[in-house]
Amino acid sequence: MGAYMGYWVLAGILFLVGMAVSNTLKRKFKEYGEQPLAAGLSGKEVAEKMLRENGIYDVQVISANGFLSDHYNPAEKTVNLSPAVYSGHSIASAAVAAHECGHAVQHATAYSMLGLRSALVPIVNISTTLSQWVILAGLGVMGFGGGNQLVLLIGIILFSASTIFSLITLPVEYDASARALKWMEASGLTGRGEHDKAADALKWAARTYLVAAVSSVATLLYYILVFLNRSRD
Repeated sequence: MGAYMGYWVLAGILFLVGMAVSNTLKRKFKEYGEQPLAAGLSGKEVAEKMLRENGIYDVQVISANGFLSDHYNPAEKTVNLSPAVYSGHSIASAAVAAHECGHAVQHATAYSMLGLRSALVPIVNISTTLSQWVILAGLGVMGFGGGNQLVLLIGIILFSASTIFSLITLPVEYDASARALKWMEASGLTGRGEHDKAADALKWAARTYLVAAVSSVATLLYYILVFLNRSRD
């Protein structure tokens, strides 16, 4: 039961940190979402402008349901913007739209880390579904008997796939933001004050990925330590 309790203590701490960053992100986007962009463009128009000025004409900008559900789909070549971003004329809308187009530029220029992340998606989908149950079985908690070292090792290997994915996601997200901010400044879309606010919004968005990566690495290391300690017994 010690390993079981240790896991939940770690999970609780990481959850609280994640909540703090998430709440700050929501507050930042609410603040900058209420400040109109001087250029007067909607998120959709910002996205289309950035795509055109980067020579990308085969990517469609569409509206997607959800709050902060914005993403780029490389398989369908669509920039999916949440309703508030798609129709919004704020600094936050412009920043998010440009960030997602940053992923489209990565795709068009064959950015290696984006390609690697996309290749890992099928593997991660499977490993994420199975890893926690296999690890719990290996630890011998929640009615899984006395635990098994081999089963635990398999669970750790499965979990490591999602950890690698979260680490690869970091440069992909930071690079997309860097491309977005560089373009916004070079194109004259944002003035100095607006640019700083756009950068702040994207900084907090990136920190959600950073927290996720740190949480995944910490959890993986914890599982490895449990495995090594049990191996010595």
